[in-house]
Amino acid sequence: MSQSEKRFDIDARLETIPHEPGCYIMRNKRGRIIYIGKAKDLNLRVRNYFQQSGDSRPFVRWLPTVLGDIETIITANEKEALILENNLIKKHKPRFNVRLKDDKNFLSLRIDTDEQWPRVISQRNKKDGKGRHFGPYHSAGAIRSTLNVINKHFMLRTCPDHVLQNRSRPCLQYQIKRCPAPCVFEIDRDEYMRDVEEAIMFLEGRGNELVTRLREQMESASQALEFEQAARYRDQIEAIEKVLQRQQAVGDRQIDQDAFGYHRQGDRLTIQIVMVRKGRMTGARAFSYSDQEFPDEEILSSFLNLYYNAGNQIPRELLLPRELGEGEARALEQLLGELAEHRVYVKCPKRGAKRALIDTANTNAEHSFQQEHAQEERVQDLLEKLQRRLRLQHLPRRIECYDVSNFQGRQIVGSRVVFVDSEPDKSLYRRYKMRLQKGQDDFGSLREMLQRRFQKVASGEDDPPDLAVIDGGKGQLGQALAVLEDLGVHDVDVVALAKARTDKSGFDDREVTRSAERVFLPGRKNPVILKKNSAGLYLLQRLRDEAHDFAIRYHKKLRRKQSLRSSLNEIPGVGPRTKRDLLRHFGSLKRIKGASIDDLLEVDGVGPSTAGAVHNYFHPHQ
Repeated sequence: MSQSEKRFDIDARLETIPHEPGCYIMRNKRGRIIYIGKAKDLNLRVRNYFQQSGDSRPFVRWLPTVLGDIETIITANEKEALILENNLIKKHKPRFNVRLKDDKNFLSLRIDTDEQWPRVISQRNKKDGKGRHFGPYHSAGAIRSTLNVINKHFMLRTCPDHVLQNRSRPCLQYQIKRCPAPCVFEIDRDEYMRDVEEAIMFLEGRGNELVTRLREQMESASQALEFEQAARYRDQIEAIEKVLQRQQAVGDRQIDQDAFGYHRQGDRLTIQIVMVRKGRMTGARAFSYSDQEFPDEEILSSFLNLYYNAGNQIPRELLLPRELGEGEARALEQLLGELAEHRVYVKCPKRGAKRALIDTANTNAEHSFQQEHAQEERVQDLLEKLQRRLRLQHLPRRIECYDVSNFQGRQIVGSRVVFVDSEPDKSLYRRYKMRLQKGQDDFGSLREMLQRRFQKVASGEDDPPDLAVIDGGKGQLGQALAVLEDLGVHDVDVVALAKARTDKSGFDDREVTRSAERVFLPGRKNPVILKKNSAGLYLLQRLRDEAHDFAIRYHKKLRRKQSLRSSLNEIPGVGPRTKRDLLRHFGSLKRIKGASIDDLLEVDGVGPSTAGAVHNYFHPHQ
């Protein structure tokens, strides 16, 4: 039996695993972490995987041959095990653990009623402790629709604080009667705060109560012959009633709930969240995974831990489709209660309205599962066709594309974009500022970028792509192959994508395409021409265009910083701290240029002499 096939001696290892709460860490024979779990009794949980009468799934039967070791970390109780599991999964990202793919929170809305003129803003992170929070909203479209109703019918300001404080005349929002312009006019704050209170009632789901209140105000305004104000109340009522018609009452109006659905086929699963706020369904979201061989309750518990620790809103009740392990629900209630600063209940109802919510979530999970895996089949077919056409040794599930950008040989930058299963994974994008290349040398810049990228692959610090796409032709391909050869990286497919050639037409000076997009392969003289409208060509073009745009955006950012730094550095008496304070206060160089001396004096740390120097620099003839 080869070393790779040698079985892990689980009996000997089980003798050393304690009967204590904590986390267990499974490593493969190369020492890489493949799974992290938690348990009230570490020995019993781990032993259960290897019982002959226990789990019969293929992965569990395979564990003894793939495992190199099992480590354990003892904690004081199950709650501490939950916290440790969350931190370890985020740090190590094991292959067989569920993870939040984008690790983003749901969008929410916030109103800080302590401000002089409160406004409604959207945000993801709700841990700043300020103001009232509403949501979550399942999509940017949903939150835009809500904001549109508020902006149109509740007359609250929309501009940020630094704009509010520095305006000299009202903006377009005032002209179209969507803001009373507190930035320039003296308005009744009590009346403004009544609008804020009504916006809060709308966001809290107290629509019927708000409609009753607005009807009374409409009748009062009509009797006082204030017909314009009465028309405004009428429009508010109509907008709110339309929203109420779209929302379905599904539960107890006093309790916020998240209902979880679950659908699994083999190692593939989808977890669905249905969010209910104030008795009305406000949104839903699905998370799909593959390579998930571990027990359902273990996966669900780990998902809940990661999801709510990522900053998502924690409701009063969590409704689960199945019971968690002994004591885990109690530990989760305690941990989430501390995070939310209110009591949290984890329940698995068997009947009634709450079970109906779970059934709805399960139905949605199954539907999302079918949609997800129908798309996976299409992606698989696309990648297999691309593999055959380009004669690749690997199925190109992870594709990286590289591009270089410069302006007259200055500020040379590079970009790496990554597509996984034909879709962008922006968490893996990287930008490179060239350290060695001082002049315009595209080949040299490409070599430097690829050396920095694949040095990490050669040392085992980072995973390699299945396919590396270089923006360019034969020359660029040759440079990339030379870098990989020097580093000893031989297991990566590399191609170059050259743009179609265009020439000017002599008749009307328009650009005319003279050739198709070309893909250059190692060891092949002539390029491969993919069909004009093929999905494979479209995927490569998306990669190339994304890499180009990503590099250009970085390049422009550096040029703006350089321009800004150069301008402010030339002003006598303006040091790094003053420069930072000016930018924080005004937000841009344009606003600094337009500021009066009185405006400049409002910046902390800016005195009369500095304010005069800044103003005179931008307005030398005044």
